[in-house]
Amino acid sequence: MALPWKIIDSVSTEDEGTLQLRQRGARDFLITIGTQVLMNSAAHRSEVALGQLACAPLRDKPRPRVLVGGLGMGFTLRSVVDHLPATAQVVVAELNPVVVQWCQGPLAVLTNCVVNDPRVTVEIGDVAALIKRSAVGVGEAGFDAIVLDLYRGPHFYADAENDPLYGNKAIQAARQALKAEGILAVWGENYDERFEQRLQKAGFTVTVQRPGKGGLRHAVFLALRGK
Repeated sequence: MALPWKIIDSVSTEDEGTLQLRQRGARDFLITIGTQVLMNSAAHRSEVALGQLACAPLRDKPRPRVLVGGLGMGFTLRSVVDHLPATAQVVVAELNPVVVQWCQGPLAVLTNCVVNDPRVTVEIGDVAALIKRSAVGVGEAGFDAIVLDLYRGPHFYADAENDPLYGNKAIQAARQALKAEGILAVWGENYDERFEQRLQKAGFTVTVQRPGKGGLRHAVFLALRGK
């Protein structure tokens, strides 16, 4: 008989309802918001693949700079860090500071507390806003990779022009925030053909992978910027 879920922590949000961390057993966790399950520690195959596919090509760069949108349970960040050199700089944009606290506390066992890795800096805020102010030659120095691991990911109902993360304007902003030959890697709950077409329209060379061989297979969009 399965153990019952216990609420470890709970916090109210402005728009989506109550954000909760739940646990049963030593390493079995859920993050929920309202009635929806955002993350399950037992299923993170595609998150690991996302970090690997985005950052393995950067392993030999002298000082790669990577932006991760969304911390979650830290699985994507763990994979990103594991595929980067010791000289890398990783910026994580997370909306809710309590998620950072969870990753430093109860969830630390899942990732060896990757959020405290010396290469990692956490910024509390909207990743879309951070991308906009990071255009190469305008704001910061730009990124070698932008890795977006956010709930649902791109989807059919997204506004093709104005969606803050997956619309045409957002894709152009991400392209401007990438260095030459940088990569935009995006996790999706499902494959979205229209999102792939928007990436191609923006000048990216796009491949899509569906990690795993059975069961639910999420999508990983890999969009390479040219020189």
